[in-house]
Amino acid sequence: MFEVIVNGTAHEVDVDADTPLLWVLREQLKLTGSKYGCGIASCGACSVLVDGQVSRACVTPVSSVVGKPVTTIEGLAGNRYHPIQQAWIENQVPQCGYCQSGQIINTLALLNANPEPTDADIDHAMQGIICRCGTYSRIRKAIHRAGELMREAEES
Repeated sequence: MFEVIVNGTAHEVDVDADTPLLWVLREQLKLTGSKYGCGIASCGACSVLVDGQVSRACVTPVSSVVGKPVTTIEGLAGNRYHPIQQAWIENQVPQCGYCQSGQIINTLALLNANPEPTDADIDHAMQGIICRCGTYSRIRKAIHRAGELMREAEES
């Protein structure tokens, strides 16, 4: 039995220590925003934040997150859009949408660390998050916009 803190709520889960966090999120907690893509931490569709750092949930054992806050796409904004989600909508980023939760979670980590990233910063931070639809230029534009929206929210 493990206690995991996901999106601010503690949950007890009865799984093996090496069970991937992704399966706990999707199967035990019914949080299906993080997707299974490759199973080897190469595509980024399963990205979540663990203690503020990007983690690939498909290869993260649940035992390694005990006592650490986990944030999924479902935990971003509550009843309204997070500035990153708003920027995604404004820039019409999603096509199939499969990678979007991973893209958005990685963007959150980037903007928390660097609120005004350059294109090179964005490209570096987002490498390894595969968008099969190829919307990379819109993703970059949305990240810049999300940074603006987050800075505006802090100022108000």
